[in-house]
Amino acid sequence: MALSPISFLGQQVQMLHPLAVLLWGGGLIFLLLHPSVRRARFLGVAFLVLIGLMLLLNGRAYYPAPAYPVLLAAGGVAAERFASTVWRLRTVAAYTALLLVTGMVLAPLFLPCLPPEVFMRYAAVTGLEQPRIETHRLGPLPQLHADRFGWEEMAREVARVYDALPPVDRARAGVFGQNYGQAGAIDLYGPALGLPPALSGHLAYHDWGPRGFTGEVLIVLDDDKATLESHFESVEWAGHVEHRWSMPHQHFDVWVCRGMKRPLAKVWPGLRKLG
Repeated sequence: MALSPISFLGQQVQMLHPLAVLLWGGGLIFLLLHPSVRRARFLGVAFLVLIGLMLLLNGRAYYPAPAYPVLLAAGGVAAERFASTVWRLRTVAAYTALLLVTGMVLAPLFLPCLPPEVFMRYAAVTGLEQPRIETHRLGPLPQLHADRFGWEEMAREVARVYDALPPVDRARAGVFGQNYGQAGAIDLYGPALGLPPALSGHLAYHDWGPRGFTGEVLIVLDDDKATLESHFESVEWAGHVEHRWSMPHQHFDVWVCRGMKRPLAKVWPGLRKLG
């Protein structure tokens, strides 16, 4: 989901708490301009370069998050030096208290600290919304919360399909996920369920190749029958994945495919997916 520069910068402010911009923004100015921290000036410059790259490459709003602790720490040092008189100290103390109180109010928006039902009541009362990070249709929860749900249940459904295969098929069956989330869930929960390592063409998973599987038998997640029939001799619906709180695009069918028309190793280079 490409954001305009204004929207991207606005989400930086929103995701780190709007009032905290005084702290991390002050830390950035402190690093860039104060003579006492000349040796640390490169940290402020590096942050600006990072933000520039994110704007240039259409990075997601949360990608720069690991850089902010440096600015927050610098802002804390700057605030300590600023609080050199009684009224300044009181100003810093009042700001800190305001930051803590409003932070507790805003925390459930970004931290999974409430059960889903309670979060939905919280969102209805406050009228607050998470910034959108993708264009997928939303379910009852915003994406950052919804993406926590359904992965273990998905792995269990795949394990049920895998265990139902005849032994001769099970011995050579692989599991193919459409993205690193699906494949990662199989690799995380699968070993305890007796599943083989997952395959996927998405991002780094593509670099790991077919992992020794030939495509004779594949359990394929989240695809349509017509597409699969163009690649396999036999395609059977075997199950369905759905969770009440997960994202709608993570509700999908599970297919057992047999007899890949071309060897998986030959097809693999064309399966790379970077989106």
